[in-house]
Amino acid sequence: MIEFKAVSKRFGKKQVLDQVDFRLGDAEIVFVIGKSGMGKSVLLKHIVGLLQPDSGEIWVDDREVSHLGEAQLLEVRRRCGMVFQYPALLDSLSVFENIVFGLRVQRPELTESELQAIAREKLGLVGLNSSLLSRFPLELSSSTQKRVSIARTLAVGPKYLLFDEPTTGLDPVSTNTVNDLIFRLSRQLQVSSLVVSHDMHCALAIADRILLLDGAKIVVQGPPARAHL
Repeated sequence: MIEFKAVSKRFGKKQVLDQVDFRLGDAEIVFVIGKSGMGKSVLLKHIVGLLQPDSGEIWVDDREVSHLGEAQLLEVRRRCGMVFQYPALLDSLSVFENIVFGLRVQRPELTESELQAIAREKLGLVGLNSSLLSRFPLELSSSTQKRVSIARTLAVGPKYLLFDEPTTGLDPVSTNTVNDLIFRLSRQLQVSSLVVSHDMHCALAIADRILLLDGAKIVVQGPPARAHL
């Protein structure tokens, strides 16, 4: 479970979050919807300790993360896989090396054959063939790069998936592919997904719950049918 309790954050004179409360339950897909600049991505950064709130509490399972040091935050970050707005793949590394990049640091005991097996498995989960392992990011379409970035996130075995505008810049077909992938992974792997987005259509298609962030507050919170009203 991830939970925000009365979280507030201000940058200078701008109030970005104001007494924000919400909970992400087990194996749940929650969309945070709002216009650009409304603080959606700020929510994600608080969860992994890249930002600290001015007041309030942020819980990831049994840990209140807002006052943890860097060493303690490492465990929290292992539980929370971040999928960025853009794939952020390393162009100089193959697809294989991109996928196992975090694993080489977190699990140095793994052999090359074990790393290969994990990379093939995670590519399969995102609907890609293992023949892509030797390719480089610039050889791939933007949609395929996005799926590789999700495979990289899955490789370290997170309990929570945090998506920052995952369909930005994608055509409608690719957008549907990514939406279907988020839904399938959440159900198949029983992971919780928190998705920040400006696209209500995507939220209505796959979310269990939708939160509308406006004026630094969550003004609507509920299942898709209610949030659409």
